[in-house]
Amino acid sequence: MTEILQPDARGIARAAAVLTAGGLVALPTETVYGLAADARNGTAVARIYEAKGRPSFNPLIVHLADAEHARRYGVWSDNAEILAAAFWPGPLTLVLPLADNHGLSSLVTAGLDSVALRVPAHPTARAILQAFDGPIAAPSANPSGRISATTAAHVLAGLDGRIDAVVDDGPCAVGVESTIIGLNHATPTLLRAGGLPVEAIEAALGMQIDVADGAEIIAPGQMASHYAPAAQVRLDAKTALDGEVMLGFGAVDGDLNLSPSGDLTEAAANLFDCLHALDALGKPIAVAPIPDHGLGRAINDRLRRAAAPR
Repeated sequence: MTEILQPDARGIARAAAVLTAGGLVALPTETVYGLAADARNGTAVARIYEAKGRPSFNPLIVHLADAEHARRYGVWSDNAEILAAAFWPGPLTLVLPLADNHGLSSLVTAGLDSVALRVPAHPTARAILQAFDGPIAAPSANPSGRISATTAAHVLAGLDGRIDAVVDDGPCAVGVESTIIGLNHATPTLLRAGGLPVEAIEAALGMQIDVADGAEIIAPGQMASHYAPAAQVRLDAKTALDGEVMLGFGAVDGDLNLSPSGDLTEAAANLFDCLHALDALGKPIAVAPIPDHGLGRAINDRLRRAAAPR
C-alpha cells in the first residue's frame, strides 16, 4: 500500500528518508504533483519509469532547492541567470547542457547531453528538497500519457500500490506543468508552454524566443499524445454531440466549466481536475474553445495532446 504522509515536519522527514532509501514519493508542487526519486540513483529513477509506464526516451525534470544547486548540474549562461533570478522558485524549467561530473543517472536525461532543471515554489516541495539535500527527478505523478495529478487523490487513483508514499497537501495552485525553455542553443526556445506565460519570459529576456517544431523529443512533455483521458477528446466545440460530455469555458457552458468568468488562471488550475471528473463518466469529452494567449497556450497544448491519436 502507498503510505499517505501529511505536510508536517514528521511527513517531510519521512518523505526525505524514503527518497534517501531509493523509494518513490509523490509530492505537491505549485504546478502538479510530481513523482519523485533520487536523480543520482539509477535504480530509483528506473522505478519512476516502471511505475508510470513511461517511455525511456522521454527525459525527466530535475527539481532542486535553489539556483546554486542547479549550477552543479547544468552549464550556466547569462540567459539562465536572468530567468532564474526572475522566475525561480516558480513554474519554469530550464534545459541546459549537462555539466561535467554532474552525477545524475543517465536515465534522467534519457541519454541526451542536456538536462531539465527547476526550482519549485511550493513550500512543501521546498521543505522536502531541503531535508533530502539532493537533486530529485520528478515527472508528473500519473501513469504515462494520462491526465496529470493535481491532488493526492488523483495520484492514488493512478499509482496506489505502485509507489511508496504520497504527501497530501491539497490541490495544486497553478494546475498545469511548468513552462520549459531550452537554453542549449543560440536562441532561447519554447519547448513546452506551461504555468509561466511566454510573454513574461520574453519581457525578462528583452527578446522574442523561438518555438520548437516538435520533430524530436528533447524535453519532458513533448510526446504528441500525452495528458490523455481514456475517452476521446474533441476540441473547439460549441456544444456537445449526442453521447458526449462537455467541458466549458466562459460563456460556452457544459457539464463542467473551467472558468465561467473566462479567467485563464482559474481555467489552468481546474483543467486536470475537470478532465479527471469527466473521464470518470466514461463518455467522449467535448471541449469549448480556449483563447490561445497567456496561460491559454499551456491549456491548449495539454488539450491538443489529450486529443491526439493514440
